[in-house]
Amino acid sequence: MAKYLNEFDATMQMIQGKWKIMILYELAEAGTSRFGKLHRYIKNVSHKTLANQLHQLEEDELISRFDFQTAEPHVEYQLTAKGKSVIPLLDAICDWGDTHVDHALIDRTLCDE
Repeated sequence: MAKYLNEFDATMQMIQGKWKIMILYELAEAGTSRFGKLHRYIKNVSHKTLANQLHQLEEDELISRFDFQTAEPHVEYQLTAKGKSVIPLLDAICDWGDTHVDHALIDRTLCDE
Protein backbone atom coordinates (compact mmCIF):
# COMPACT_ATOMS: atom_id res chain seq x y z
CA MET A 1 0.00 0.00 0.00
CA ALA A 2 1.30 3.43 -0.94
CA LYS A 3 2.43 5.77 1.82
CA TYR A 4 1.76 8.97 -0.15
CA LEU A 5 -1.09 10.16 -2.37
CA ASN A 6 1.28 11.75 -4.89
CA GLU A 7 4.67 13.47 -5.22
CA PHE A 8 3.36 16.71 -3.69
CA ASP A 9 1.96 14.86 -0.69
CA ALA A 10 5.26 12.99 -0.24
CA THR A 11 7.26 16.23 -0.21
CA MET A 12 4.87 18.03 2.12
CA GLN A 13 4.75 15.13 4.60
CA MET A 14 8.55 15.10 4.79
CA ILE A 15 8.85 18.82 5.57
CA GLN A 16 5.63 19.44 7.50
CA GLY A 17 5.95 19.97 11.19
CA LYS A 18 6.27 23.18 13.12
CA TRP A 19 10.05 22.95 13.54
CA LYS A 20 11.34 20.75 10.69
CA ILE A 21 12.12 23.64 8.33
CA MET A 22 14.02 25.46 11.07
CA ILE A 23 15.99 22.28 11.79
CA LEU A 24 16.82 21.85 8.10
CA TYR A 25 17.87 25.50 7.74
CA GLU A 26 20.08 25.35 10.84
CA LEU A 27 21.80 22.21 9.60
CA ALA A 28 22.24 23.75 6.14
CA GLU A 29 23.90 26.77 7.75
CA ALA A 30 25.93 25.03 10.45
CA GLY A 31 26.87 21.82 8.63
CA THR A 32 26.54 19.71 11.78
CA SER A 33 24.79 20.42 15.04
CA ARG A 34 24.20 18.78 18.38
CA PHE A 35 20.77 18.41 19.97
CA GLY A 36 21.40 21.15 22.54
CA LYS A 37 22.47 23.66 19.91
CA LEU A 38 19.36 22.93 17.84
CA HIS A 39 17.23 23.29 20.98
CA ARG A 40 18.76 26.71 21.74
CA TYR A 41 18.42 27.84 18.11
CA ILE A 42 14.72 27.02 17.91
CA LYS A 43 14.01 28.29 21.46
CA ASN A 44 10.30 27.43 21.86
CA VAL A 45 10.42 23.73 21.04
CA SER A 46 10.03 21.11 23.75
CA HIS A 47 12.70 18.44 24.17
CA LYS A 48 10.22 15.71 23.18
CA THR A 49 8.99 17.51 20.07
CA LEU A 50 12.52 18.25 18.87
CA ALA A 51 13.51 14.62 19.40
CA ASN A 52 10.42 13.43 17.49
CA GLN A 53 10.97 15.78 14.56
CA LEU A 54 14.67 14.86 14.35
CA HIS A 55 13.66 11.20 14.33
CA GLN A 56 11.12 11.80 11.54
CA LEU A 57 13.67 13.71 9.46
CA GLU A 58 16.11 10.85 9.96
CA GLU A 59 13.48 8.27 8.96
CA ASP A 60 12.79 10.28 5.78
CA GLU A 61 16.56 10.33 5.13
CA LEU A 62 16.75 14.13 5.14
CA ILE A 63 19.24 14.15 8.02
CA SER A 64 21.74 11.70 9.42
CA ARG A 65 22.49 11.11 13.09
CA PHE A 66 25.96 10.19 14.28
CA ASP A 67 26.36 8.84 17.80
CA PHE A 68 29.96 9.11 19.00
CA GLN A 69 29.38 6.33 21.59
CA THR A 70 31.12 8.24 24.38
CA ALA A 71 30.44 8.07 28.11
CA GLU A 72 28.62 11.40 27.93
CA PRO A 73 25.96 11.48 25.21
CA HIS A 74 27.46 13.07 22.09
CA VAL A 75 25.25 12.96 19.02
CA GLU A 76 25.53 15.17 15.94
CA TYR A 77 23.09 15.71 13.12
CA GLN A 78 23.75 16.80 9.55
CA LEU A 79 21.89 17.02 6.26
CA THR A 80 22.09 14.09 3.89
CA ALA A 81 22.37 14.62 0.13
CA LYS A 82 18.58 14.25 0.00
CA GLY A 83 18.24 16.87 2.75
CA LYS A 84 20.56 19.27 0.93
CA SER A 85 18.48 18.86 -2.22
CA VAL A 86 15.35 20.18 -0.47
CA ILE A 87 17.02 23.47 0.61
CA PRO A 88 16.51 25.25 -2.77
CA LEU A 89 12.81 24.34 -2.56
CA LEU A 90 12.61 25.78 0.96
CA ASP A 91 14.47 28.90 -0.22
CA ALA A 92 11.85 29.40 -2.96
CA ILE A 93 9.01 29.04 -0.44
CA CYS A 94 10.79 31.41 1.94
CA ASP A 95 11.28 34.00 -0.82
CA TRP A 96 7.61 33.76 -1.78
CA GLY A 97 6.54 34.34 1.84
CA ASP A 98 8.99 37.22 2.18
CA THR A 99 7.44 38.88 -0.87
CA HIS A 100 3.75 38.13 -0.33
CA VAL A 101 3.16 38.04 3.44
CA ASP A 102 2.94 41.12 5.65
CA HIS A 103 6.14 41.17 7.73
CA ALA A 104 4.18 42.33 10.77
CA LEU A 105 2.55 38.87 10.79
CA ILE A 106 5.91 37.05 10.85
CA ASP A 107 7.55 36.28 14.21
CA ARG A 108 10.99 35.31 12.86
CA THR A 109 12.67 35.58 9.48
CA LEU A 110 14.60 32.52 8.27
CA CYS A 111 15.44 33.60 4.72
CA ASP A 112 18.23 35.96 5.74
CA GLU A 113 19.64 34.07 8.75
